[in-house]
Amino acid sequence: MITHSFSIKKYFLLFFVLLFTLSGAQKKFTIVLDAGHGGTDIGTNRKYSDLGTVREKDITLAIVLKLGKMLEKDKDYKVIYTRKFDEYPSLSERTTLANRSKADLFLSIHVNASPSSSTETNGTETFIQGPNQNRTNLEVAKAENDVIYLDEKDREMFASYDPKSPESLIALKIQQSKYLESSLLIGSLVEENFSGKDKRFSRGIKQADLHVLRMNAMPSVLIETGFVNNYEDASYLSSEKGQNDIANSIFDAIQKFKKALERNGGEKGHPKLAEKPEEKPLKNDFRILLMSSPAKYSNDDPALKGLNYILTIKENGFYKYYYGTTNLASVRDGNLKTARDAGFKNATSISFIPNQKLGMGYYTLEIAVTDQKLSSNSYILNSLKDVNRDKENSKFYYTYGKFTSLEEAIKTQKDLEGKGVKNTVVQKVFK
Repeated sequence: MITHSFSIKKYFLLFFVLLFTLSGAQKKFTIVLDAGHGGTDIGTNRKYSDLGTVREKDITLAIVLKLGKMLEKDKDYKVIYTRKFDEYPSLSERTTLANRSKADLFLSIHVNASPSSSTETNGTETFIQGPNQNRTNLEVAKAENDVIYLDEKDREMFASYDPKSPESLIALKIQQSKYLESSLLIGSLVEENFSGKDKRFSRGIKQADLHVLRMNAMPSVLIETGFVNNYEDASYLSSEKGQNDIANSIFDAIQKFKKALERNGGEKGHPKLAEKPEEKPLKNDFRILLMSSPAKYSNDDPALKGLNYILTIKENGFYKYYYGTTNLASVRDGNLKTARDAGFKNATSISFIPNQKLGMGYYTLEIAVTDQKLSSNSYILNSLKDVNRDKENSKFYYTYGKFTSLEEAIKTQKDLEGKGVKNTVVQKVFK
């Protein structure tokens, strides 16, 4: 009888030990670390005579593994990797893993690149999910979203998602708004460490419609750690020191983020920061006007100081170059700072009313400017119908389409890019 009683007590003790252990495990701060690309998806890459081929998939994995080791040394953290080897998990697998794990934070690590083979553009930038109200995808969003077509599951998962439709934009806003403030917080902490601790150039926090962030039910950021086609950045990213610096800065940001949640009694995804009320989207979109010039520049021209996500609008013979787009005041101000830091000291923020119809005049697309007439067998003339041609100051200007709103013009511009008609410019025609 005594033996039986002892056995029961022993099992009860074991039960409570297990219960305590499990409850303790559930309280761990769960972080999903996503090393961008992998396997057959190399990501962006450049070959250097002394560095060899610097590949995005290798750098992101190295940083993630270093960061993971740092986090795993702290019993308060639980680390989940989307990949620990050179393999390609689909985008849906990455987000499904994060959601099923009920993670507190999702960090996706990437390497940036501008269109040219080499560039003076350098630095870091962190992206948060945000509905893009003017229905245009930024270039970085296009670059990251393109890998969706590598995987059958992704094609099935995202087949019905149209980032240009109003319904999708409304769904995005509802789904992501409650995590936006937290994402802004961790993103700002990461960028502050890159610039403060590592003395690197921070390009700030941006909004972009990225699939790897869109489906996550938690604060999520995508961190671009540098430009692979900038030699100094490539050297830093491929070095042991550079990778350790980046991992350390992100680790420190995570610790500060976790403490901020605990200090303010915030729920998962809802840090209650008394000094910073929840940011609400503005009614209008904002772009940063960099300059107005009679010269037409391509997106990789040095005159644009290495800035990406440029929208060019031609008005009264002048080309106006706009940088970025957002409906958040904090991101707008960050974009303005980035533009001025890049050398555009007179850059200014311009408000655009989404889907505003022109009362007079229309938008068209300037698709070519040539010294000689395009031949009848040119790709442009054979691909498009009803192309208009005008001659001015010994140059031939070819335009296509008439649109009542800027969004309509941009949508057609993106469609033409998909057909191989590139370097087009939105033109505002006054009547």
